Amino acid sequence: MENQTDSLVFLFLGLSSDPQLQIFFFLIFLIIFLITLSGNITIFFIIRLDPSLSAPMYYFLSHLSFVDICYSADIVPKMLINFLMKQKTISFTGCIMQMFFSFLLSVTEVFLLSAMAYDRYSAVCHPLHYIMIMNKALCTYLVIGAWLMGLLSAIINTVPIFGLQFCGLREINNFRCELPSLLKASCSNTFLNDWILLFSVLIFGLGSFLPTLVSYIHIITSIMKIHSAEGRRKTFSTCSSHLTVLGLLYMTGMSQYMKPSSVSSITLDELFSIQYSILTPMLNPIIYSLKNEEVKKALRRIITKKVNTR
Repeated sequence: MENQTDSLVFLFLGLSSDPQLQIFFFLIFLIIFLITLSGNITIFFIIRLDPSLSAPMYYFLSHLSFVDICYSADIVPKMLINFLMKQKTISFTGCIMQMFFSFLLSVTEVFLLSAMAYDRYSAVCHPLHYIMIMNKALCTYLVIGAWLMGLLSAIINTVPIFGLQFCGLREINNFRCELPSLLKASCSNTFLNDWILLFSVLIFGLGSFLPTLVSYIHIITSIMKIHSAEGRRKTFSTCSSHLTVLGLLYMTGMSQYMKPSSVSSITLDELFSIQYSILTPMLNPIIYSLKNEEVKKALRRIITKKVNTR
């Protein structure tokens, strides 16, 4: 771009311009933000403080909570500020940074979920060798790999934006900086950017989805071989929280980026974006804490210990 990035400003058109609705949205999303932070911070520190939660699944869950904290902090504060402003604006630098971290954190999250699927596969299909398979070194490599995939996705999708021109109204039909909305606001030819986005969604999406799918095919096959209904139920319950989170994330995220342009609408795009970028980080700790007895017991132990030390 020419030397205009310092003064380049985008105007958000997302959600509502009605003052009363904006106050309502501000309160709703502030509550969601506080629940997200408190829930994920609680999960993160429970796992770090309680020695009984040292299994690989909880190691991955602590990183997932950290990602959700950062993801929510990347999007919601600016969103809340804009609800109180007449003109909902963001600078070019702010937009690029928000988009960079959105790619980084969202792709990291799906690869962490893929690692958690492999962990569940190892636990269900190879219980006798589980400790040897999911050793500390492998868990560390999987987490590092997830962050590297997120970083690579963020770089290849944000760097080409610096070659685009933005002119006219510079309006973004969303409440946050997302690449599809930003490309529509450009007056340059975005053919290359569109193909890079499609390529990255396919590569990183399939790269995380296929291992998860293969893991769960093996898991379901193993569960079906268990003779007792109670045994099948107990085994499946160890995967139910993870499956719920996967369903929420993949259904909304893939629907947003893979749907045909013929069915695109601003309202639908906003709903999808709210679901996977704001609601899913809030629901993750709720799903895992409500369905996981070990997490609830660990929380009770920590609370009891704090009370007794007073």
